[in-house]
Amino acid sequence: MATLTLNGVRKKYERFDAIKGVDLAVTDREFVVFVGPSGCGKSTLLRMIAGLEEITGGDLLIDGVRANDIPPDRRGLAMVFQSYALYPHMTVAENMGFALRMAGVAKAEIATKVGEAARILQLEKLLDRRPGKLSGGQRQRVAIGRAIVRNPKAFLFDEPLSNLDAALRVQMRIELARLHQELNATMIYVTHDQVEAMTMADRIVVLNAGKLEQVGSPLELYHNPANIFVAGFIGAPKMNLVDAKVAAASAGETRLDLGDGGGVVLPGAEAGLAPGSPVVLGLRPETLSFAATGPFRGIVRVIEHLGGESLYYLERAGGDTMVVKTGEAVFARLGESVSLTVRTERASLFTADGKAIGLRRDNPARAVA
Repeated sequence: MATLTLNGVRKKYERFDAIKGVDLAVTDREFVVFVGPSGCGKSTLLRMIAGLEEITGGDLLIDGVRANDIPPDRRGLAMVFQSYALYPHMTVAENMGFALRMAGVAKAEIATKVGEAARILQLEKLLDRRPGKLSGGQRQRVAIGRAIVRNPKAFLFDEPLSNLDAALRVQMRIELARLHQELNATMIYVTHDQVEAMTMADRIVVLNAGKLEQVGSPLELYHNPANIFVAGFIGAPKMNLVDAKVAAASAGETRLDLGDGGGVVLPGAEAGLAPGSPVVLGLRPETLSFAATGPFRGIVRVIEHLGGESLYYLERAGGDTMVVKTGEAVFARLGESVSLTVRTERASLFTADGKAIGLRRDNPARAVA
């Protein structure tokens, strides 16, 4: 397998900077997911690693060797695209072994490698079928098998599940996670679906407008986002972001004024906060719950029952929305005015310009009605 290192990598199209100096190290056998909104540069960055886009600044190292000028077919990487790109007149076995045949590999060796890939992907009974007789999920597995037989240093996936329906995407996520464990391979995966990122990645790379916003494990990004962009992007539904002001601050605690008569007391901030400073309080929907009294009040405008849990969308005074996620049997009704209490031990706090403020987690936080 392989390590990949990006040092100040840039991509410029005439006057447009698509990638703005990305530094990243992917370790051997790691599963890294690039995630971000449409147009953030995640597919462009993957194509630069593959050699399908020219690197206009910085260096790409594969196993410590500078690869900027190495042709794609000599980088030892295999890419799986959103489109299956299978030859319709060839069987599954022929599609999987085509690249090896073009490279002059012996028939016996091709058959061995195709058979092993088919076993891993559970395609043994489909080797004589043509793509037109396969489901979408089976076609995607054939495309992955075509990459496996090449025994690459690393696998690159560019939104491979986006053409599948919801049920197949869930099934393929499980299969890809199993595949990573069985192959023990280095994988880089691009998606706009944060659920895919959260469930499969060892580490997530969050990109925004060509810049790297944060890199970390799924839970690290979920619980400790580096800024408001990551806080709002990671998590479904996204983190509640509430404008507040610092009422009082000390080494032990930070008291926030929510502006509607409520308040929240958090652990002391690692950096000093001046009373009156505007801040943004971040609360995950599952940290909120209905109560007789609480620091937040609102009117229930939308309810989504999802089976094991329900989402309640509340309109607060001033028009902003808060989302409550609960698995309890709550019977709040549409149009009802309710109060919320909050478990703030996992609260996040941000400056007015969106940067995370570190909190001392050794002190318990509490809500003040």
